Amino acid sequence: MTFDVLTMGRVGVDIYPEQIGVGLADVTSFGKYLGGSATNVAVAAARHGHRTAVITRTGQDPFGEYVHRALGEFGVDDRFVSSVPGLPTPVTFCEIFPPDDFPIYFYRYPKAPDLEINTGELDMAAVGEARIFWATVTGLCQEPSRSATLAALAARPAGSLTVLDLDYRPMFWSSREEARHWVREALAHVTVTVGNLDECDTAVGTRVPRDAAKALRDKGVSLAVVKQGPAGVLAVDGTGEVEVPPVPVEVVNGLGAGDSFGGALCHGLLAGWDAHRMMRFANAAGAIVASRLSCSEAMPTTREVEELMSRAGR
Repeated sequence: MTFDVLTMGRVGVDIYPEQIGVGLADVTSFGKYLGGSATNVAVAAARHGHRTAVITRTGQDPFGEYVHRALGEFGVDDRFVSSVPGLPTPVTFCEIFPPDDFPIYFYRYPKAPDLEINTGELDMAAVGEARIFWATVTGLCQEPSRSATLAALAARPAGSLTVLDLDYRPMFWSSREEARHWVREALAHVTVTVGNLDECDTAVGTRVPRDAAKALRDKGVSLAVVKQGPAGVLAVDGTGEVEVPPVPVEVVNGLGAGDSFGGALCHGLLAGWDAHRMMRFANAAGAIVASRLSCSEAMPTTREVEELMSRAGR
């Protein structure tokens, strides 16, 4: 089977509070959701009608069973999801203080199973044949996942749609400099990058949006997408640059909005849209998730995104 979108990286279970504006010490009830950036992107792309799968690993525990069941319910193929004996499936907690404060707490100890992806276990034919392959910087933070991620990227045909989510999480690295080294190794194999200003700083050493996009393009990236928060998103490709403002919504939980953006970006790439249309659509998809509590369950359909764009006059 050739997948439209094949992602590789984090998986886990999000344990999100049902009380908004309350610290974890005082929260009394939680909801359980499928999580992990690479997994959420696969779910988001599936919501747009694409055949998707994720390469990741879980623990041999009830949360691992839940991951498989949830993937099936969301229409994401789980054939590349295996378990690691002795390691628990990660859980993630957050606090929700709209509009822009969402502290997140990762429980990935003693080591996350998704960092135990081994090169020898990869289906390189599936990786090479996927219409889009999506990898994350988190997958580079430890071995054997680092070597597996780089091998998968190297297996992609030249010029194919290969995306690196710049997804830099400081708690997963010993230093920004270490992350920057491995990100630059990965950049040699990708055609699309997506990241916010801090993540671009990790990748190419600058937070100035246009300078970051130029530096990424100079490293061979065909499309550099730079998220600028309230200033919107900047996209630069061989045709020039576009800058699109955010879609205003009442924010409930900003976590997961970037993954919804990613799935929508994949939809636009597969459709062959120009950068301006892709950014408008992806921005709206991200805004919808920001207006909802969860991540995976909040991923919108194509119709929902188009309806929001119509209402917003975009």
